[in-house]
Amino acid sequence: MRIAFYAPMKAPDDPRPSGDRTVARGLIAALRLAGHEVAVVSRLRSWDAGDPERQARLRRLGERLADRMERRSGGRPPYDLWLTYHFYHKAPDWLGPRLSEAWGIPYVVAEASLAGKQRGGPWDRGYHASLDALSRADLVLGLNPADRPCVLPALRPGTPYLDLPPFLDARPFVAAAGERENARARLLSRLGIADDGTPLLLAVGMMRADQKLKSYRILAAALKRVESPFRLVVAGAGPAEAEVRAAFGQENPHVHYLGAVPETDLPELCAAVDLYVWPAVKEAFGMAFLEAQAAGLPVVAGLSGGVANVVSGGVTGLLAPEGDAVAFAEMISRLIDDAPLRWTMGAAAQLHVRERHDLPVAAAALDRALTAAVEGQREAKFRKAV
Repeated sequence: MRIAFYAPMKAPDDPRPSGDRTVARGLIAALRLAGHEVAVVSRLRSWDAGDPERQARLRRLGERLADRMERRSGGRPPYDLWLTYHFYHKAPDWLGPRLSEAWGIPYVVAEASLAGKQRGGPWDRGYHASLDALSRADLVLGLNPADRPCVLPALRPGTPYLDLPPFLDARPFVAAAGERENARARLLSRLGIADDGTPLLLAVGMMRADQKLKSYRILAAALKRVESPFRLVVAGAGPAEAEVRAAFGQENPHVHYLGAVPETDLPELCAAVDLYVWPAVKEAFGMAFLEAQAAGLPVVAGLSGGVANVVSGGVTGLLAPEGDAVAFAEMISRLIDDAPLRWTMGAAAQLHVRERHDLPVAAAALDRALTAAVEGQREAKFRKAV
C-alpha cells in the first residue's frame, strides 16, 4: 500500500542524530521491507519550547500546508494510509488528522504520548491537539509501554492498540560482533592504547544540558566508586561537552572521548568494547541499548521509561534504579569483575534482540496491523453505504 509518513518531532532525514530519528528511519525501513511504498510527506517540525505565540504560528503553518496538500490531490486520496510518528504536547500533529479525514484513509499513530498535567500550561494548545488526534486515530502503535495508560483513555472505543517493541536492523551489529578482536584492535590503536586486557566500557549520548547531562553526571559519579580497572569510551558531542568532561575530570586517563560517531561506525564500536553503560535519566527506552545488545554486549542501564522493555534485567544486563549512582557503580563493578557473566549476558542480549527487536519481526507485525486497519475502514465504509 501507499503510506504517507510524517514525524512532527524530527524528520527522518534531519541532519542531527538522535534516537527519535533512528526510530523514524527504522519504521520506514520496516514498512518498505514489508513491501509498502512510503513517502515522507512533510518536514514541518512542530516542536516548540513553550512559546504560545510560536505554537500558534506553527498551527497556522500546518493548516496552510494541509490546505495546499489537499488542493493538490484534486480530491483523490494519493495514499492508502497516513502514519504519524511521535507526537505529543511539544510537537503536535497539525497534518495527519486533517488530511486522513479529507482523503478518507486510516490515520495511524506510532509512539504518541499524552500528559494531563500540560492542560492549561505553556503547551496547552499542543496538549489539546494531541488529545484530538488520538480521538481520531484508527490504530495506535505503542513503542513505550509507559505511554499506554495515558493514551488508551483518549481513544475511541474499540480503537486497536498494538504494543510494538522498539526495533532495529540487527545485521550490521551481528556482523561486527563476528570481528570483535579486529574491532577492538582498531579502537585501541585509534586511542593509542596497548591492549592489556582492561575491560572497555562504552557510553553513547549527545551532550546536551538536559537529561543527557544528568545521565553523564550520574555515570561519572558511579565510575568514581568503581575500584576495578576499566577504560570508558564516550561517543557523543554537543553544547554541554565542557560540563561532561568536568564531571569525569579534565585529565582523567581512564576516559576517552571519540566525539560524534557516524551511525555507520556504531556496529564496530559496540563490537570493540566489553560493556555498555548508560544511566538513562528520563529515557523513553534508548535505541542505543538495542544497538549494544545486537552486537553481543551486556548493559548496565538506569531503570526509567521503557528501558525494561528493551533490556531484560538479570538476563541481558543489569538495571539500576533511575538516578542511583551507588547501585549503578555496584552493577558495573559486578560485570567488570565477572567476565563469564559478561559473555553469558552478551550472548543472551544478541539472541534477545534477534528474536524480539529485529527489523523483520517488526516488519511482519506492522504489515498485519496496517493491513487490518485498511480492511477495517473499507468494511466500515461498505456497511455505511448499504
